[in-house]
Amino acid sequence: MRPIGIALIGYGGIGRVHALAYRSLLFHYGLPADAIRIVGVATGHAETAERAAREIGCEVWTDDYRTLLARDDVHVVDICTPNHAHEVAVLAAVGAGKHVYVEKPLALDVAQARRMVQAVSGTQLKGQVTFNFRFTPAVVRARQLMTAGFTGRIFSFHTRYNRSSYIAPEKPLSWRLSREAAGGGALFDLGSHALDLVHFLLGEVSEVNATLETLIPERPTAPGSPVKALVDVDDLDLLQLRMRDGTLGVVEVSRMGTGATNDLQIEIFGELGALRLSSNEPDWLYLYDTRASDRPLGGMRGFTRVETGQRFDGQVMPDWTMPMNFIRSHAESQYQFLKSIWEDRPPQPDLADGLYVQRLMAAAERSSADRRWVKLNEV
Repeated sequence: MRPIGIALIGYGGIGRVHALAYRSLLFHYGLPADAIRIVGVATGHAETAERAAREIGCEVWTDDYRTLLARDDVHVVDICTPNHAHEVAVLAAVGAGKHVYVEKPLALDVAQARRMVQAVSGTQLKGQVTFNFRFTPAVVRARQLMTAGFTGRIFSFHTRYNRSSYIAPEKPLSWRLSREAAGGGALFDLGSHALDLVHFLLGEVSEVNATLETLIPERPTAPGSPVKALVDVDDLDLLQLRMRDGTLGVVEVSRMGTGATNDLQIEIFGELGALRLSSNEPDWLYLYDTRASDRPLGGMRGFTRVETGQRFDGQVMPDWTMPMNFIRSHAESQYQFLKSIWEDRPPQPDLADGLYVQRLMAAAERSSADRRWVKLNEV
């Protein structure tokens, strides 16, 4: 197992999550202490980079990430910057011969995402997008059951991702509320996760009919400031999706979901069975089996809560019965990416999956603007 050195670019909230996950996965899989190492961290300011390095315990800090790309002991570049900085960092890292691990969404738009996919295509370099919800036990088990035919023909599905993070009108503007920096609002921030799970569990989308709304059109320019500026991204999104096989579904995304903390839910209704799962119960999957009445104790139909647990291949700690947490899904995502390097196999979800989600979001934006169904091949 060749030791892997990591350069972390960006150290906001999600940068801390990535750093903690890297540290924990050594223990989850019983890896040698030198199997992975965060070599250095880069932020926009030298003082914040130095503070981050001391927190992480790494050797190098800088306000110019290109310094890290020039190092021979850096093999992977983990990009946790605001969305507008993803493309330039990915292209620079690939140009320096480094593997890339990129926070979602991949880009500001489809054109940027395509350039990133093209940069990695035809090389031996690996590129993965952080769609960490794929790695929760309930999602893993749901995919296994669907692949085995548990649900039969899918009739419909409903995916919801709600947070209440922007319900206060006095919450000031930030990069996540700026189209220039974020590319989009709730759709890019939360919807990218929801749409990736639709793709992962249900397959290809044919067309989209969407309504995107900005519910608080002005916000303070700074905390406590009486000066306000326009918000140019979405707060609430309602999407109808028609899959390639004709199945219809709904995706609802909101950062105005009063009472919700970080609530991603999926319901899938099929001819033979149904599935329900929630990010708030990542170790449990709810099943409905229409064949239950054919069994000896017939007449006991109903949704059954079944354990999924942390049955990750190769995990030595914690015991599978212990409850999953958010950091653990990031660690599993990172581990699968690092394994793709060690085993020289394609990573999943790769940059092409990130591009696919980018196209879905672009189709939703065009649909909302034009007030019509938009086929995915239009974007």
